[in-house]
Amino acid sequence: MAAQTQRAVLAGGCFWGMQDLIRKLPGVTETRVGYTGGDVPNATYRNHGTHAEAIEILFDAEKTDFRALLEFFFQIHDPSTKNRQGNDIGLSYRSAIYYVDDEQKRIAEDTIADVDASGLWPGKAVTEVEPVGPFWEAEPEHQDYLERYPEGYTCHFPRPGWRLPARTQG
Repeated sequence: MAAQTQRAVLAGGCFWGMQDLIRKLPGVTETRVGYTGGDVPNATYRNHGTHAEAIEILFDAEKTDFRALLEFFFQIHDPSTKNRQGNDIGLSYRSAIYYVDDEQKRIAEDTIADVDASGLWPGKAVTEVEPVGPFWEAEPEHQDYLERYPEGYTCHFPRPGWRLPARTQG
């Protein structure tokens, strides 16, 4: 990885829709979907235990930053629903941020506080903030799924006019 390339790992429901939208963001150089945050080594679609469906993102820190990725992440999924996005229900579909360093942890916690203060969602964020662990790449048929099947299932949508305001300090 080049010096300006950084890594983010996010979970927010079915990984197909997350990958399809996030890959198109300016500064995102690579994405892959997989399983993380759980208990099964060498996780697969059929056997991923308590892992979340997640997306690994490589991005150019000179063109975007972690905060911008998180703002988009919170726009395209509902962080106030525990273990659910759309019709997908279960631990695999939880909202989570897997931070790679203390700075990402700080930014994640600050962004969640902004989400909670914003009132943009029907409840407080239930998004987990955990250190990144092993990321098990999903099978080839799950990579780039919505590029191959544009009419395939997704529960992720950009919300027009959605903008996360920063909390006012005071």
